[in-house]
Amino acid sequence: MQIKVKHLVFLVAFLAVVMIIGGVIAIHHGFSARDNPSGIEKVVARTSRSLAVPSRARNMKNPVPNTPDNLHEAMAHWADHCAFCHANNGSGDTEVGKNLYPKAPDMRLADTQKLTDGELYYTIKNGIRLTGMPAWGEVGDADEDSWKLVYFIRHLPQLSPDEQKEMEQLNPKGPDEKLEEQQEEDFLKGNDNSQPQPKSKRMNH
Repeated sequence: MQIKVKHLVFLVAFLAVVMIIGGVIAIHHGFSARDNPSGIEKVVARTSRSLAVPSRARNMKNPVPNTPDNLHEAMAHWADHCAFCHANNGSGDTEVGKNLYPKAPDMRLADTQKLTDGELYYTIKNGIRLTGMPAWGEVGDADEDSWKLVYFIRHLPQLSPDEQKEMEQLNPKGPDEKLEEQQEEDFLKGNDNSQPQPKSKRMNH
């Protein structure tokens, strides 16, 4: 009981500090998603993430075997669901990832790689409040797809150029890309007498 009280007191004090920092920033600079978080904000964000993951989840072990098939399946899942913000290589260098606040992290680096499997899984499953990271997957702790993604996150620092090229074919395509591919396919099949225009030319009209 005493431990819970101490934890609650610490949480209240922590939230008070966050509010004070937020107030100071708002008064002097305002809020913009284009800004980079300050050093204090980064510490606050990491502490918030740590507090958000219960000890039970932090100590969870990955129940899914780390096989080539499971890793490949996770790679395809990442390309289709996660790369939009995090990029295929986990760098966060995408139009959306760079303009979030806080910005999507480079998941190849130690700040992410040093997290336990349970922490990574819990983050995928439950998201992170006050960030662009939503909750994914099915309710419960037996979501195999999310556990497979943990293996892929571990694999990001070793991602090969061939794997990235394969992932590019699995990324969701916008209307312009779909139209261009359809025009190219029709042209190659002889169903269209005109050669498809490059995307850049279409966009200029």
